[in-house]
Amino acid sequence: PHADFGSTFGDLDFGLGSTGGFLNYRGDLTDRHLRWFDATLKGDESALGRTPPVQVFVMGENRWRHYDEWPPPGSRKEDWHLRAGGGLTREAGESEGEPSEYDYDPADPVPTLGGPTLMAPIHGPGARDQRPIEARPDVLTFTGEPLAEDYTLLGAVHATLFASSSAPDTDFVARLVDVHPDGRAIGLCDGIIRASARESYPSPGVVSPTPPSPIQPGEVYEYCVDLWATGNTFKVGHRLRVEVTSSSYPRWERNPNTGEGAVWSDRTEVAHQKIFHDAGRPSRVSLTVVDG
Repeated sequence: PHADFGSTFGDLDFGLGSTGGFLNYRGDLTDRHLRWFDATLKGDESALGRTPPVQVFVMGENRWRHYDEWPPPGSRKEDWHLRAGGGLTREAGESEGEPSEYDYDPADPVPTLGGPTLMAPIHGPGARDQRPIEARPDVLTFTGEPLAEDYTLLGAVHATLFASSSAPDTDFVARLVDVHPDGRAIGLCDGIIRASARESYPSPGVVSPTPPSPIQPGEVYEYCVDLWATGNTFKVGHRLRVEVTSSSYPRWERNPNTGEGAVWSDRTEVAHQKIFHDAGRPSRVSLTVVDG
């Protein structure tokens, strides 16, 4: 609602019920705010009526779902593993295998394309087709097979990356994408981790502030990337995709790869990045899945 009150957000139209003026076909957003204030500030418990405490919009099926608690009852975690050659499967990789590689140049960062931003019109927010950036050599893609049945995500998304870099510090970005049968690659959610801050995010959903710790060039580290949450139904014939890169500028400031902060560094270096996806280093994305 901070960027667009209409049904079209990014490259998709989510229908009239998604708009601020016809929110869930039960009044506009302002009415919802006023009733919540009446209940919370004035103590008028009747103001909310029988409104469920959890109301979420699910893309793909383009409808609202209502729950009495969060996470949704019956939700479960499922892992999809990055595979050599650009695959994405529920099964982990082979016992041995070559990593996927790319070079990250801070002087030529991957541009921001959609997502939760307020940088319209140049870097407009919303669900946007990621194919222009996927064509870059510094963006890796890992894609699943077409789905035989609908597959609904509703909740937290995290990526675990086993990666090395030639730099003393760098960034890694992971993005979840819905690939449509016509080839459109719609970004759903993404996140970033700074290598030197890896110890502050030791596991999904855990934040433990720790002083920055440089990495040893060439050494493999495990990184936990928080992609926030999403609600999306991948329809039959759609495919899941994970993008891995090292920048999304200007949404996130570029890492100069020098071990210095971007504000203080007067130089940049090209970093050679490796993403590992064998059985002992299973890079993966963890999804919150619901049935029906």
